[in-house]
Parts: sequence; C-alpha cells; structure tokens
Amino acid sequence: MDQFSKDQKSPKPELGKNLILVFLVLLVLISGTKLYLDHLNSTKQTAEISALTTENQVLSTRLDSVEKQLKIRIQELEKLGANVTELRFLQDQLIQEKKSNTQRTTREIDALNQRIKDLSKLLVQKDDEIRLLQERFQAVSSENEVLRSNQSELQKEVTEINLQKQELTTKVAEASKLKVKGIRVSGMNSRGKALDAKNKTFKKKQIKGLQVLIQLADNTVAEKGSRTAYLQVVGPNKLPIFDLAKGSGTANWAGKEEFYTAKQEFWFDTKEQTLEFFYEKGSPYGPGNYEVKLYVDKQYLGSSSFVIE
Repeated sequence: MDQFSKDQKSPKPELGKNLILVFLVLLVLISGTKLYLDHLNSTKQTAEISALTTENQVLSTRLDSVEKQLKIRIQELEKLGANVTELRFLQDQLIQEKKSNTQRTTREIDALNQRIKDLSKLLVQKDDEIRLLQERFQAVSSENEVLRSNQSELQKEVTEINLQKQELTTKVAEASKLKVKGIRVSGMNSRGKALDAKNKTFKKKQIKGLQVLIQLADNTVAEKGSRTAYLQVVGPNKLPIFDLAKGSGTANWAGKEEFYTAKQEFWFDTKEQTLEFFYEKGSPYGPGNYEVKLYVDKQYLGSSSFVIE
C-alpha cells in the first residue's frame, strides 16, 4: 500500500521539471527573437543613415552648382544694368546653407530639393531676361554707334565750317586793311622848297626837313571812319628819328613799343586819298640810308627809302 502510494506521487516532480524546461526554451526563443529584431532594426537604421549621408552629399553638390550658376547670372545682369538685389539675397541664402554642417533630415532634404527646382526654373527665367537685355543692349549699341558716327561727321562739318569762317574772317580782315599805292619822299630846304633828287638822294648841306606824300588806294571792304596814320623815319643807325617837342611819341606795334616820328588823324571814306606829312628835324641829318615806314591803326602798310650824302 505504501509502495503504491509512493509510486502514485512520483510524476509530479517530473512535470515541474518539464514546465521549467519549456519556460526556459520560451525565454531563449523570445530573447533570440528580440536580438534578431534588434539586429534588423539596427541594420535598417544604419542603411537609412548611410542613405541620408549620401543624399546630403549629393544635395551639397547640387547647392554648389546652383550657387555658381546663380553667380554667373548675377554678373551678366549687372553688366546689363539690371537689378540683382533679389538674386543676391538668394545667393546669400545658398552660401549659408552650404556652410551648414548639420545632418539634414529626409524632410529637410526634400524641402531643399524643391528649392533647388524652383531656383532652376528661376535661372531659366533669368536666362530669358538676359537674352532680351542683350538684344536691347545690342540695339542701343548700334543706335549709339550710328549716333557717334553722325556726331563725328557733324563735328567734321562744324570744324570745316569754322575753318572756312576763320579763313573768311582772315581774308576779310586782310581785305579791309588799307592799301598803299605809293609813298613819295621829298627833301625840303630851309626855305620850305622841295629839293631836286636823283635816285632819291639828297645833299646833306641842303636838306632841313622831309615831305612825305602817301597815296592810299580805294577799299570798299574797309569800314569808313577815323584812322590814325603813324610815320616812322629810321636813320642809318637803325633807330627811329623823333622829337617829342614836334609831335613824336611812342606806339605799340605787334606787341613792341616803338617811337614814331609823326602822326595824323584822318577820315577814310573808302575812296582813294592822299596823306601829307611834313617833318623838320631840329638837328642836321647825318649821311647814310634812311627808311620811311607807314603804319595805320598800328598796322604796317608799307615803306620807302632815301639817301643823304
């Protein structure tokens, strides 16, 4: 009886052992499964990180390319005089984005890719704008070239006209100058009578003064009006003969102050007329060659000569 009862109770410990064994197996299976799932998750995260890193690198390259293309458009538009404020603002944003070292998320990468697409469209628009501006610039340049050519031709014409006017003014000024048809010099003795002269030569002992007759030609181009005639008698020593007590003085001819022997005022009416000068020297005339010069309004008109022996 006791042996039977003992045999009846023996399966209980075996059952407990089996349950414990099953529990341990389950724990092992659960742990293994968790480790496997963790491994799969870690592998997936590593792949995602690697993919994001690659996408970030590709995105940085695209940003650099777009920024360079934008810079080129800015330079072209500036040359054409266009406003590039907006484009410079976008360029600064791209530069700051390129300098960022943060690892972008998928959402940030998608947002930047969309911005790059928008910028690419903007670059196409700017290319069209550049083309139109270049066409206008070329048209304006062609017009300016024509204007410059016309201006150059006009300047040449103006220069030619001015030269012609200057030449005409010079010719008129030259034509308006009085002209001398002849100058006759006569020696006068102490009684005021003219001396006989052979080849314009006078005797030293006889000559006391000079009579100079000047015949002016008619000139219809010259203005009518009061004129001043200056007579300058130059002696053998090449110096003018003058006597302040007898009306001599100084005048400026061609920027040079010189003595004149005598002068007189006369009215020129454009017709031929004769001027007459008398000059009596206070001292004897020395022998030698003399020259008589005539100036009217300080312009040299002509000369004659005589000899005293």
